[in-house]
Amino acid sequence: MLLIAIRAVFIFATVGLATRMATLTSGMVNTPILPAAVFLGILAAGIGIVMIDWLTPRKRIQTISAIYFGLIVGLILSNLLQVTLQPTFDMFSKPMKEGFEQALLALFTVIICYFCVSTLLQTKDDFRFVIPYVEFSREIKGPRPLVLDTSVIIDGRIADVAKARMIDQPLVVPRFVLHELQAIADSSDKLRRNRGRRGLDILKQLQEMEGIEVRIDDADIPELTGVREVDHRLVVYTKHLGGKVVTNDYNLNKIARLQGVEVINLNDLANALKPIVLPGEMLTVKLMKRGEEPGQGIGYLDDGTMIVAEQGVGYLGEIVKITVTSVLQTSAGRMIFGRLDPANKPASREAV
Repeated sequence: MLLIAIRAVFIFATVGLATRMATLTSGMVNTPILPAAVFLGILAAGIGIVMIDWLTPRKRIQTISAIYFGLIVGLILSNLLQVTLQPTFDMFSKPMKEGFEQALLALFTVIICYFCVSTLLQTKDDFRFVIPYVEFSREIKGPRPLVLDTSVIIDGRIADVAKARMIDQPLVVPRFVLHELQAIADSSDKLRRNRGRRGLDILKQLQEMEGIEVRIDDADIPELTGVREVDHRLVVYTKHLGGKVVTNDYNLNKIARLQGVEVINLNDLANALKPIVLPGEMLTVKLMKRGEEPGQGIGYLDDGTMIVAEQGVGYLGEIVKITVTSVLQTSAGRMIFGRLDPANKPASREAV
């Protein structure tokens, strides 16, 4: 809305300037054609500028800064050149017409500004080498964006977290992550294809949620040139953006932390929300299978937590009570170790 108001004010200002220029022109000539042409020309130029601005909504601050900075340098150099050449023009002031002198200076100004803008546009990513203390970087204000990777989108729990109104940061999905998701959805393998389609459905749900900002970013930054691995590209892009990576991938978690990028692991978040179990507490669980060590029985709580019961192999298929001996917490999940309480008989016997 503010942008529309600014464009409207610009058009009104252009109309006022065009009217003023047409009035001045009418006092200089007798024909009404020239003032009308001046008015229409200035108005058309103003409308053209607004149309160009409207047709190019995705402007890069680096490009705009390079153009502005190039124009400033070009005008300064042109002014210095004019001061330098003015004595020469004064020596030939008689044979040289004043209009020719102004045209020549204008030509020099245009040429210098062109070369300055062109040079800075081609080397805008190397400003830090030209001016050591000036670098056009993004200023981060407010909540830092959350950059989603493929695994966390396919997992789907990010949609539940967003639905619970626990996220107020913008969610950013780089274009290369979306391409990877589409490639998985188009896979010939049925399992991978279903996972990819689930990821696309989750992404659509996030976009349709009220109060959740989901942005698909082209991730067109020079730091990604030559980087092909998706995980590495994701870390580099997030570091450039100043955001946080949201993932379930253990390896990506390690790589990002090694490069100083903050990571939100949904597995860690899920584990943090699970009820705390302390050694000595009693749990009731159904033992489902054998463990890796001799005599162990494996069962699962309702939230998926693995229970390892010592000497529980003889109670497979039964609901038993165990005493917690220790709890192991990892990024992959939580494991609870316990032993069968001899004072408690199995609550029931069920066939596996």
